[in-house]
Amino acid sequence: MTSKNLTLVVFSLLSFFSYAQLTIDAELRPRFEYRHGFNTLFPDDTEPAAFVAQRTRLNTKFVKEKYSFYLSLQDVRVWGDTRQLSENSESFAIHQAWAKMKLSNSFAVKLGRQEVIYDDHRIFGNVGWAQQARSHDMALFQYAKNDQRLDLGFAFNQESQNVTGNIYTLGTYKAFQYAWYHNKFGNVKASFLVLNNGLQNVDEEKVRYSQTLGTHVKFNITKSLSATTNFYYQTGKDVADRDLSAYLASLDLNYKVSDKLNLGLGGEIQSGNDDGAPTADENKAFSPFYGTNHKFNGWMDYFYVGNHANNVGLIDIYAKVKAKFNAKNSLTAFVHNFNAAADLAGDVDKQLGTEVDLVYNYKFSDDIKIAAGYSHMFAADGMEALKNNVDGNTNNWGWIMVTIKPQLFTTKK
Repeated sequence: MTSKNLTLVVFSLLSFFSYAQLTIDAELRPRFEYRHGFNTLFPDDTEPAAFVAQRTRLNTKFVKEKYSFYLSLQDVRVWGDTRQLSENSESFAIHQAWAKMKLSNSFAVKLGRQEVIYDDHRIFGNVGWAQQARSHDMALFQYAKNDQRLDLGFAFNQESQNVTGNIYTLGTYKAFQYAWYHNKFGNVKASFLVLNNGLQNVDEEKVRYSQTLGTHVKFNITKSLSATTNFYYQTGKDVADRDLSAYLASLDLNYKVSDKLNLGLGGEIQSGNDDGAPTADENKAFSPFYGTNHKFNGWMDYFYVGNHANNVGLIDIYAKVKAKFNAKNSLTAFVHNFNAAADLAGDVDKQLGTEVDLVYNYKFSDDIKIAAGYSHMFAADGMEALKNNVDGNTNNWGWIMVTIKPQLFTTKK
């Protein structure tokens, strides 16, 4: 290549990037866990689990005046899960791949695989704690003007490019449609959600739809005291064609004592079924669907994280303290008291137990953060009945995680 041609290439690239921006960043997140009663009560004559799970991502975002494009490649594995010199590995995936087209100053459409996060993650969240996280293949229509936002989402899942048939057997939703509206009214921020969620009944080859309607409100009571509330109601049909009538209600209070100390108190109720099972015609158990459920109801994941569906529901009363020692160190502590929202079988007391969660965060640098946690479950008789385990063992869980997120390349727009 001659110097003249090289100069033309350089000026062409400079001209191109003056109207666009390219950013490439990465993430490496190994996490060690020791599980001795995580997710369920620890039984006798069982070895605890210990492992290191790692998430690796490479993210690319390209932005021009009329559209943007995002690609997130992801590898999730447990250290040692693939035999050395093995030719096969199924841990690699595309976590996100979407394009967003700007139709006007207020309207846009976003197509492809994407994370969906609204409000406090209660109904829609990216489940970022899980190494694989959650994303959806969908179309999203967006309106945004000043403090107003309106999102309309549409998803339809299919296993392959079939010639005939639409039966979906992969265990998630078959289809959904939702509308989410958000606005700010003075010192009050309010969101409203309507979700029409379709689950495939494989045996009957039918899709059953439930409707979730609700609101999320956050407001400042005083300069130091704030409150967040959720209320959602579910109706329609569950996947087994039972009438659905369920609800979630929550209140979270946060008090800022100083720049270094925050206190919190809250409670939540999710309705459930007596004796831990729906009747032949009615289901009263609330489902938080696609929320980041690890964030709520204790970090040991005893409720609504791949479990507790259609069960006795939950009443969760909690207190929390977050202390920030300096710019690099902080400690957060939670205490949860759990009760069943509906009656347990056999007239067992509704008290389920108490969980204590501790998390320490250390900022090593702008790109590197270290976190460690310990949780302990003090199970009551109700929990033993619910989990069908009366061994009475110690139930605890510990972990340490390093998150490294460097920006590899960027151009100025």
